[in-house]
Amino acid sequence: MQATIGIDVGGSTTKIVGFRHLPDGKRELISPLYVRATDPVTSAYGAFGKFTALSHLELSDIRRVLVTGVGSSAIGNSLYNLPCSRVEEFVSIGRGGLFLSGLEEAIVVSMGTGTALVHAKSDGTATYLGGTGVGGGTLVGLSKLLLKMDSIEHIQALSEEGNLANIDLRIGDIMKGGVMPQEMTAANFGNVSDLATKSDIALGLSNMIFETVGMLAIFAARAHALKDIVLTGNLSAYRTCRDTFANLSEMFGVRFLIPENSRFATVIGAALSEGDPA
Repeated sequence: MQATIGIDVGGSTTKIVGFRHLPDGKRELISPLYVRATDPVTSAYGAFGKFTALSHLELSDIRRVLVTGVGSSAIGNSLYNLPCSRVEEFVSIGRGGLFLSGLEEAIVVSMGTGTALVHAKSDGTATYLGGTGVGGGTLVGLSKLLLKMDSIEHIQALSEEGNLANIDLRIGDIMKGGVMPQEMTAANFGNVSDLATKSDIALGLSNMIFETVGMLAIFAARAHALKDIVLTGNLSAYRTCRDTFANLSEMFGVRFLIPENSRFATVIGAALSEGDPA
């Protein structure tokens, strides 16, 4: 049974996924995985070897490899003598986001080391709208400075015990009533208590990043008369982000979606690009 492999060579992780081509013409997703590595060539070859071993794939089973991401330019036209083509990252982001969400059109947000926004349509159109340097790299860097921690897993666990009332200034703190929700943030880190704990700071950092990304996505959605915003990338798996984006959805009348396998959306989009010109 033939398969197509997608590889996303990112700034801090390399992700890999595959699709088996079934006799009825359908495709079956092979469970994705990722590896941490800084050298793109080493990580791509390492991820490929681990993935094929775990998925019980032989080289003869694979008909094409498609690569994307910031490190993909370091990969040549073949990988283990298999045909290898590069897919534009923003096309991969858009295609993967729509595939996982089941939508025909949406703003797809890729939250990785930094953040990118793409306007994606089911006809394959993917327009890069811009982005921000605020993302996972910001969370790790500021946490290292303020908390002396640089493990995303540890920062996430710490933030789950936090209380934003000890960190952020909210509309309800400065005015009562009015048209704006009382829980809306007026200033991130604008009301830091002397009693704020490391958990409060960790939650304040992640909330600041997710609110920044969320508002950019909301402005992009409004500009294109859309309500659906699909969140993808490593930070979409961060547990406390769901609360932040749920609050933004309610406040601004949009729908933030975090589909299953959201962190692998870009590599899935690359693997789905098999029919595109090389």
